[in-house]
Amino acid sequence: MPRRPLAPPRQTAEKTPEDAPAPAPGAAARPLAAKGRRIAAEYLQRILTARVYDVARESPLEPARSLSRRIGNHVLLKREDQQPVFSFKLRGAFNKMARLDAASLARGVICASAGNHAQGVALAARRLGCRAVVVMPVTTPKLKVDAVHALGGEVVLHGDSYSDAYAEALALQARAGLTFVHPFDDPDVIAGQGTVAMEILRQHQGPLDAVFVAIGGGGLAAGVAAYVKALRPEVQVIGVQTVDSDAMLRSVNSGKRVMLADVGLFSDGTAVKQVGAETFRVVRELVDDYVCVDTDAVCAAIKDVFQDTRSVLEPAGALPVAAIKQYAETHKLKGRTFVAVTCGANMNFDRLRFVAERAEVGEHREALFAITVPEERGSFRRFCELIGPRSVTEFNYRISDERVAHLFVGLTISKRDEAERIARHFERHGFATVNLTDDELAKEHVRHMVGGRSELARDERLFRFEFPERPGALMRFLAAMHPGWNISLFHYRNQGADSGRVLVGLQVPAADERSFAGFLRTLAYPFVEETDNPVYRLFLR
Repeated sequence: MPRRPLAPPRQTAEKTPEDAPAPAPGAAARPLAAKGRRIAAEYLQRILTARVYDVARESPLEPARSLSRRIGNHVLLKREDQQPVFSFKLRGAFNKMARLDAASLARGVICASAGNHAQGVALAARRLGCRAVVVMPVTTPKLKVDAVHALGGEVVLHGDSYSDAYAEALALQARAGLTFVHPFDDPDVIAGQGTVAMEILRQHQGPLDAVFVAIGGGGLAAGVAAYVKALRPEVQVIGVQTVDSDAMLRSVNSGKRVMLADVGLFSDGTAVKQVGAETFRVVRELVDDYVCVDTDAVCAAIKDVFQDTRSVLEPAGALPVAAIKQYAETHKLKGRTFVAVTCGANMNFDRLRFVAERAEVGEHREALFAITVPEERGSFRRFCELIGPRSVTEFNYRISDERVAHLFVGLTISKRDEAERIARHFERHGFATVNLTDDELAKEHVRHMVGGRSELARDERLFRFEFPERPGALMRFLAAMHPGWNISLFHYRNQGADSGRVLVGLQVPAADERSFAGFLRTLAYPFVEETDNPVYRLFLR
């Protein structure tokens, strides 16, 4: 039975005369032109003879079963995050350094790196018994800096991106006479990274539609593409970048290397302002297509891999997973086999808070809204009734106007277009609604800033409650309240635990103290009154 082809790749660069024509709709992969065949053959021998296994291990190729079921395609994870330095980078670094002559090794080596190449160089230097100086951007996660120190590398922090660190490394190399080990723009480094593809094709010899690989400077993509196209040219190789660090895609589209003015730093492992000359030469000929993903999609992919493997990838390592999801959805693909090279797991622990926050939006499971309701008795409850059985992920409100109230609300959804339907539903029932699901300001900042002091919050009492984390708990709370008690502040955020924590401001007349005490008893939710808390008095009262 013939392979079912992928959707046609997007043509991203002007064709030279020797290039093959664009594939017809439904073609599996771009036919290799003579130039591409020469490049693939040129690198095949280099990859087959690369020295990597003195330090690297053959990483497993594992099925992502939960993700595969959800998207209807067979997803395999090439677990380069399980290397000794939690990244593929040691392959290329060692292959380069193992081929240096004794004099060069004696002088020592220097490199520039956003972190993973640095660890590869440091580990290779320790194995080969030479000095290693590593220049890293000041934005490099502390986890990676500490790892280089632990391996015996000398760290110099300079600049905000890899490109800044690279310029400083060249200056230091000239002064100290060290041998430069480039993280991507070197044939020996590219060949070392290409051994990843050698393992993939050995480990999976059945039908394979595409290999997705992250692109920073392009070393991994170049090596993987060269090997795949030399042995199985029908398999697509798809490069993945973030929307704010897409130097390779822009370069391919322009037909020449492009220097970005700025790069996004969330995926620090791919934050490269300009791709390499050699990697550009290889990638533009051999990579079939490109996918750009945003931060939310990457966060969702980190969560996907965690659910399948209980491992936490760094953003660059999750790019291919995010791209597979996006690519399959865009082209409406089912039943295909995809490999994602999970190229790194050097993640700072404190970044997980941000990842967890943004993953819900990235996997289209949370929609955010700004809701305007009349500032009158019962309107808050009436709006909550409209929400129905849908789970609330976030609810922020602070009394600020005598006529209307503005609510910041997060709700669970199953797919992105559901957000607009919900917004129209609220509008039809008289609540002005703004869909904030794609609003970066709302997601990044405003959701944490709803609140503040209010002159209208007279006689307010503040309580922290623990709600059971299930649909209907909020409505039970509202239904038990006396209609004469006004909610002046409300803050709730789903934290993924069995119980939710809610902060509530209530304006209770003095004459209702006894009935209010009875309400707290019958509600049976654990609570702490915070009316006298100094933080409340300083910032909210």
